[in-house]
Amino acid sequence: MTALRFVLPLAAAMLASVPALAVQPGEILPDPALETRAREISKDLRCLVCQNQSIDDSNAPLARDLRIIVRERLVKGDSNQQVLSYVTDRYGDFVLLKPPFKATTWALWLAGPLFLLFGGWAAARFLRSHGAAGLTAKGGEPAFEAPLSEDENRRLAQLLAKDKDNA
Repeated sequence: MTALRFVLPLAAAMLASVPALAVQPGEILPDPALETRAREISKDLRCLVCQNQSIDDSNAPLARDLRIIVRERLVKGDSNQQVLSYVTDRYGDFVLLKPPFKATTWALWLAGPLFLLFGGWAAARFLRSHGAAGLTAKGGEPAFEAPLSEDENRRLAQLLAKDKDNA
């Protein structure tokens, strides 16, 4: 019991301290300062295969190639901004997880809010045109019910009579 009190927190601490990164041991630079800069830059670059991950988190071969390019540029003496400029010159602004707002990227920035506004407008228009017909009253029952036809009333009476006979 006392061993568990010691082992479980130790195991939790060890698991929490391990970053879930895709950087391979052979990619890591020997200089810790350069490696830290490489990680900072990698967090800002999008994996062109995965698209929703940074190259630091992706296992895709293209992401690995980009991580190597970043590290090569840093070893050559480039600043962080020069490395980012080099990569965006080759792959475009799409490679940035946070692309700048300019004429070539306005669609990336405005598409989400425009779709949200359009969806709100469409929902409001739908609700206005359909009124309460599609809505339900309390308890999930329809707000408006059509009266039963004569055939439906006859069938209902037969079912209720059978139910009384069986009870």
